Amino acid sequence: MPDENLTGTLDRRDWWRSAVIYQVYPRSFADSDGDGIGDLPGTTSRLGYLASLGVNAVWISPFFPSPQADAGYDVADYCDVDPLFGSLADFDTLVTEAHSRGLRVIIDLVPNHTSDAHPWFRRALAAGPGSPERGWYHFRDSDPSDPDRPPNDWPSEFGGPAWTRTPDGQWYLHLFDSRQPDLNWEYSGVRAAFLDVLRFWLDRGVDGFRVDVAHGLIKAPGLPDAGHSRAELATLPTSAAPFWDQDGVHEIYREWRRLLDSYPGERVMVAEAWVNPADRIARYVRADEHHQAFNFTFLDTAWTATELRERITASVAANEPVGAPTTWVLSNHDVIRPATRLALAAKERATQLGPPVTPPDPTVGQRRARAAILLMLALPGSAYLYQGEELGLPEVLDLEPGVRQDPTFARTGGARLGRDGCRVPLPWRREAPAFGFSPTGAAWLPQPGEFAALAVDQQVGVPGSTLELTRSLIAMRAEHRLGEGSLTIVDPRTVLGDAAHGDLVVVEVRSGSSVTHVLLNLGPAVVLPEGARVLIASEPVSGAQVSTDCAVWLEL
Repeated sequence: MPDENLTGTLDRRDWWRSAVIYQVYPRSFADSDGDGIGDLPGTTSRLGYLASLGVNAVWISPFFPSPQADAGYDVADYCDVDPLFGSLADFDTLVTEAHSRGLRVIIDLVPNHTSDAHPWFRRALAAGPGSPERGWYHFRDSDPSDPDRPPNDWPSEFGGPAWTRTPDGQWYLHLFDSRQPDLNWEYSGVRAAFLDVLRFWLDRGVDGFRVDVAHGLIKAPGLPDAGHSRAELATLPTSAAPFWDQDGVHEIYREWRRLLDSYPGERVMVAEAWVNPADRIARYVRADEHHQAFNFTFLDTAWTATELRERITASVAANEPVGAPTTWVLSNHDVIRPATRLALAAKERATQLGPPVTPPDPTVGQRRARAAILLMLALPGSAYLYQGEELGLPEVLDLEPGVRQDPTFARTGGARLGRDGCRVPLPWRREAPAFGFSPTGAAWLPQPGEFAALAVDQQVGVPGSTLELTRSLIAMRAEHRLGEGSLTIVDPRTVLGDAAHGDLVVVEVRSGSSVTHVLLNLGPAVVLPEGARVLIASEPVSGAQVSTDCAVWLEL
């Protein structure tokens, strides 16, 4: 059960409604033993840094036993720690130390698929066609008239078909890598097993779960053809695919929510659900399901004032009917980092599951990433930061093919970029081996030289650095209770009068008697009205002039 001596921060009810949560991708965060792969003791050693940043919780990506075919999202045992990352005792220490600093701990849950090394799948293969053990997964017979044709036309997200044939002639479904067979959530044994998994970690004191591929657990009855390519499906409502966003997923989450609610301390679930249109996400955050769902509509917004205004408004409107806060996010371990993505010459997909991109102007990328984080952290609701976002790290686009490890890159022969570029280990100290990531200088992915100037020790205490900007934003967000407020997109002319133009986003955030205006300028420089007080800005504001790709918080 959770520690008895939790701080007042941890006792606060509805903490998740306005929390700032930091994602740790453990293999790239901090390496304690010098093998070049980050681990749980390394994460524990950096909890003081996270507490000083001012975040409320930490979400830790998978650390479970795994063959690491997909960086740990191919789980072979849901109730242990891979020796690569440490031990259960190390995890318990991490939770205790995090709680002592007022930090909650959220862990990944990967329920759509297992590793092909999981005992459940091994038993299924050994038991053979028609056995109850095969009911845990989606196995289908071959068509005698065309045994080489998969059972349907479903594509894998990582390239190629979503089916692989077993030696006995049957096929099994995998929406991702062939070493990640999809579980059959219509099977009662699967549901019971995952309730036990939840209990295991709740009993160890975790404060919540980020649910991987939350929109994918239930497939349409009979597994019918999609009738469209992967590219075509991307242009349609998500539920048009017979393997995404099916209504049956919500019954599963209501059962999980009842279990979480039976534990003290307000444990939470956050859904990774890539769904559209925007109002579909509200179904995942009804009062008896998830507490949060990542706002990928916002993450995938083009750097235009029109689209930002539209998507912020639509996101808030979508959740209002169910009384849920919006969960804002700009980055994670699956998307091109904002300091690169926001500077792309034309809108390109945010996910690295798309084709390679042309490296953009890094200076433009840095300015836009700083402005974007200032905008995001002003918006009411909760917000997630991905490790290195507070440093302004760019995507590493020039990794050699021989060092890349993402199965997407391999399965498509390099036609799709893969996600390694945002997973390069963090730089902590400029002059240390591996920039302080590892005591030996080992790193599972090579770090570029440009990381030196962005290392933590080069930014901490430096006025104007991205790290100190982020720290100040989080503190000011809490001081003004922005996360608990309400927002209105306002006409820029109400603030700037005739000086306003169409490339401005102006948001009014009200929290109690406090009113804060957020102004993001994507066009020509504008001059603030007399009497406007700048609380904080993403770039220096000289002579009350807000330059291009700059955002400010104002009191009018």
